[in-house]
Amino acid sequence: MATLNAYGQLTMLELAKRTDPRGEAAKIAEILSESNEILLDAQWGEANNVASHKVVRRDYLPSGSWRSINAGVSKEASITTEVNEPIGLLESYSEVDKALVDMAPNPRQFRMDEAAAFIEGMGQTLAEAIVYADHDVNPEKLHGLEPRLDSLSNPRVVSCGGSGSDLTSIYIVQWGLNQVFMVYPRGSKNVGIEHRDLGEVTLQDASGNNYQGFRDHFITRSGLCVKDTRCIARVANIETSGSSNLFDEDKLIEVLNQMKNAGKGATIYVNRTVKTQMEIALIDRANVNFTVVNGLGGVPVLTFRGLPVRLVDQISDTESAVS
Repeated sequence: MATLNAYGQLTMLELAKRTDPRGEAAKIAEILSESNEILLDAQWGEANNVASHKVVRRDYLPSGSWRSINAGVSKEASITTEVNEPIGLLESYSEVDKALVDMAPNPRQFRMDEAAAFIEGMGQTLAEAIVYADHDVNPEKLHGLEPRLDSLSNPRVVSCGGSGSDLTSIYIVQWGLNQVFMVYPRGSKNVGIEHRDLGEVTLQDASGNNYQGFRDHFITRSGLCVKDTRCIARVANIETSGSSNLFDEDKLIEVLNQMKNAGKGATIYVNRTVKTQMEIALIDRANVNFTVVNGLGGVPVLTFRGLPVRLVDQISDTESAVS
């Protein structure tokens, strides 16, 4: 099999390795990447503000005018739009009774195992937000992919024809600092999910009685910046059951050709339902669109026309129809 090269860009894992000299942040990033592949792929950059990242999109290019001798042409100028991409704040605390920790065969490992559960859960929340969060509805959150791709009038949204509320979608992203990337607040020393061990503290039970315990703080400050709107796309209205209006290769080809550079360098994100439909299509030896290549560490990766297909469990099977 061919080998799929790693992205030539900074990801959460690489930035985390450079953040914490003790290696703890890197360990957190690796846990996240095992179950939330969109977090492993996303390129990260520092925001130019604390609570948002301002981008300028060019909406109009001067086209010039043909003129005759002794006749002039009108003035032109490009038109740009300023957009502020919000940064969401996600936090959680873990509190564990010190007596319970002291009884564990390996107290440090006991606490790390508990922390891993928080990290995994917050990683899932962050991955879901990248797909579905709507800052206009929930201003404390970042602004995700789905609310930007919520109408078939958008040329980068196509339909497989399904109806009802038992639907799913494919989301396609071209990562890059001039395309689509995740942002963290200006001046922040950490990327992704930060884990702070607050040590031994006095806790209180439901009756207000004191006891000793350990407290951990988990926090992530992140936003999704779509600098170039041509770099995101969606294949919507895919039925999750039955035999009609399932994943359609033609629709994926159609939407890729609407993206920047015909989708060059894009990553395709699907849930298990669509991935299964794709892998069934792979069984057909006449199918030239799907192949399997070696990814990082020799792990097989499904590709569609050379573009990696990545699993995101947070993509729902119960989306509403897009019209």
